Amino acid sequence: MALPDGIRQELTEIVARYPQPRSALLPMLHLVQSAEGYVTPEGLALCAEVLGLSTAEAAAVSSFYTMYQRHPVGEVLVGVCINPLCGILGGDAIWAALSEHLGIGAGETTADGRISLERIECQAACSHAPVMTANWEFLDNMTVESAKDVVDRLRSGQQVHSSRGPVIRSFRDTERTMAGFEDGLADEGGGSDDLMLAGLRRANELGQSAPEPKRG
Repeated sequence: MALPDGIRQELTEIVARYPQPRSALLPMLHLVQSAEGYVTPEGLALCAEVLGLSTAEAAAVSSFYTMYQRHPVGEVLVGVCINPLCGILGGDAIWAALSEHLGIGAGETTADGRISLERIECQAACSHAPVMTANWEFLDNMTVESAKDVVDRLRSGQQVHSSRGPVIRSFRDTERTMAGFEDGLADEGGGSDDLMLAGLRRANELGQSAPEPKRG
């Protein structure tokens, strides 16, 4: 598979942001996904070449982190958190309902290429459990019915807003943002809410604070 024109130059631009070149590998892999829809063997090899790494070294990183896909994904990658808290509060039921509703399992994509489904162990959003993501944008406090409704709207190409950020864009567009390229959406995200700050408020009430870091 031929890589798009200009991707080598953009990979080089990413490398220039870092004092240690190999630190650029993570955003470089996101750029490959934005161009190819997943981390292709050709894209992986090009990242390794630009960084002066072996392909095996680059592959070790891409296979460790679950955000890097080994196979093509749909226009929207939907993740359902099934970690204990989300699972108990409805995540397990949401997963089962979506899998049946879409007719696909973990790591699979609908026949129309629109929706891919994955199980996620934790999305660091326990205050709003059960949580889903769509192309890494949060969908908070979901139910079986709201999850099915969101997925149906995304599948039909309707505009859907995430709970805390901008309109949910395509997987490839979001991946380009993850690679560090300007998307014009920096002011679209929401701030913290009462649920997110509950722990901090309680700590303040109790006079608790983090220990000072040790120096020297």
